[in-house]
Amino acid sequence: MQKREIRFEYDVCKSIDELNESDQSLLESAREVTKKAYAPYSEFLVGAVALLENGATVSGTNQENASYPVGICAERVLLASAAMIHTNVPIKTMAIAYHNLNGDSNFPVSPCGMCRQSIHEYEDRTNHPIRLILSGMTGEVMIIEKASLLLPMSFGSSELRSVK
Repeated sequence: MQKREIRFEYDVCKSIDELNESDQSLLESAREVTKKAYAPYSEFLVGAVALLENGATVSGTNQENASYPVGICAERVLLASAAMIHTNVPIKTMAIAYHNLNGDSNFPVSPCGMCRQSIHEYEDRTNHPIRLILSGMTGEVMIIEKASLLLPMSFGSSELRSVK
C-alpha cells in the first residue's frame, strides 16, 4: 500500500484593505450584491461577482425556493449567466461574499460541493483557472489561485470519455 497526500496553499488577508484595488472592487461588489439574494428560509445571503477575460463582470445571488433545498447557489447562477451572456469567455476571478442574517458574517466560507464541481467544470471547459476571493461582510479574506484546488480527485468529462 502506498500513502499519498493532497494539499494546497492559499493566501489570507486580515481585511479587504490588504487587497489590490481591482480585487477590493470585485469583493465590494460581491458584498453589495448579497442584498439581491432571495433567501427567506436560510436567511444566508450569498453574492458572487466575476471578472471575465473580456473585462466584463457578471454577478449572481442565491435563490431559494419554498421547496427548500431546491434553490440555486450564487456561484451557479453566476456561471449560468456568464455562459449565456459571454459564451466561452473565461472567468479570471470570482469574488464570493455572504451575509448571515442570523449570525456572524466576519470570516470566509467556501463554495458548497455542487458549486465546486460546477466551477471546476467551467475552468475545464474554458481551459482557464478561476481565482477565488472568499469573504464575509467583514474580516479575513481568502484568496485561492484556482478553484479546482477545492475539489481534488474530481470527477469530470475525461472520466466520462474513458468509460466504455
